[in-house]
Amino acid sequence: MEEKHSMEERHSTEEKHSPGEAQPSGNRYRKYIIISGWLVLWQLIALSADNDLLLAAPFDTGRALVSLLGEGSFYLIVGKSLLRIASGFLAGFALAALLAVCSRRMPLAEEILSPLMTLMKAVPVASFAVLLLIWWGSSFLAVAVCFTVVLPNLYINLLEGMKSADIRMLEMAQVFRLPFWNRCLYIYRPALRPFLYSGLKLSLGMCWKSGVAAEVIGTPDFSVGERLYLSKVYLDTADVFAWTAVVILLSLLFEKAVLWLAELFFAWEPACRRPGEAGQSKAPIRLRNVTLAYGSHVIWDRFSASYAAGETYYLTEPSGSGKTTLLCILAGLVRPDAGEVAVPPCCSMVFQEDRLCDDYSAVKNVELVTGDRRKAREALEKLLEREALDRPCRQLSGGMRRRVALVRAMEAESSYVLLDEPFAGMDPGTRKKATGYIRERQAGRTVVIADHFPDSRGRETFASF
Repeated sequence: MEEKHSMEERHSTEEKHSPGEAQPSGNRYRKYIIISGWLVLWQLIALSADNDLLLAAPFDTGRALVSLLGEGSFYLIVGKSLLRIASGFLAGFALAALLAVCSRRMPLAEEILSPLMTLMKAVPVASFAVLLLIWWGSSFLAVAVCFTVVLPNLYINLLEGMKSADIRMLEMAQVFRLPFWNRCLYIYRPALRPFLYSGLKLSLGMCWKSGVAAEVIGTPDFSVGERLYLSKVYLDTADVFAWTAVVILLSLLFEKAVLWLAELFFAWEPACRRPGEAGQSKAPIRLRNVTLAYGSHVIWDRFSASYAAGETYYLTEPSGSGKTTLLCILAGLVRPDAGEVAVPPCCSMVFQEDRLCDDYSAVKNVELVTGDRRKAREALEKLLEREALDRPCRQLSGGMRRRVALVRAMEAESSYVLLDEPFAGMDPGTRKKATGYIRERQAGRTVVIADHFPDSRGRETFASF
């Protein structure tokens, strides 16, 4: 009892000091105290220098900034600089995304682009600025420099994010014939998230630094860079500091706006598109002299079998006998070393792992293969509690996740269904309910089930329901 109370006290203490909770008053103003300390230090250094040309004091800088805010041209200058830098950033982002997709789909494109991206990362921004000034003039210099800075960073991060997508989820998408739209949003998008945020944070800061530097070099009319250059010419250090503060503020606001839009993108859950028509086929499944080995370990040696259309079969051999490998051969995920495999056009499958999109709800996982949210919800209600339907799948128990995977396989349009240990994690009552659901949704399709049975049926190689 005492141990229970102590655990609860520790838990309440952790909750009290969690990042999302209000902090004690002593910590609440720490940030402001630190900033004030730096301002005081800045003031002391300025007083010791006693030279406004070398270092303007905080008060003088603030006064210059207020003066800028009162100028009518200030907002035009800020707006045009923002437009140039935002245009360069967006153009770089769009091309980086397009090239990353091309490189992911065509390895040759990645090889061709690799030297170019390495060169763009290595060449100094000043060199780019001088060359672009010669080629294009000052009007588009900031746009072009921002573009060249953003492109390689975002391309590399986006490509790495696409490569990090779980191969098992991509195999699931292949089996269920998911449309490109569904794959991008619900398989590639979660994998991209950390890489995209990393690329954005790096690129947004560099974008403003390089963009304003390009404006200083090119001095286009009505630009922050032009005003910084003029402040330097007139030895107005307070104005230099004031415009620098403007650039920092604009950079922070622009970064927050872009990251906020990225957050909206990752939270967006549009309707899934329906996979192409599968078409029911009454053709049987046939394997003839199938041989498969991994190194010296032979899985199947001249194995032959036939599964009649519309029937249900159990594979009940012991663990390690190759049941999962056989189902993967039937699904087209594994190619045998020899032999013939004849299957109808398309299948659906419960894999040995659940292979669910963990960031999304059970309803969304089934909607991926049906393209119909209402149908997905109605099907799931037959096996899953209503309160679990809209929770992210990562929050569901093992048995619940298995039921979601089972519903996904049975609701997808297919000519045959492969179920690899579909009842794992289910108690006897739930298993009986799931068995009835499979019978109900079989709809004339061939069903092949790999499972372990505690009763006498387990001694049979193939047994019907």
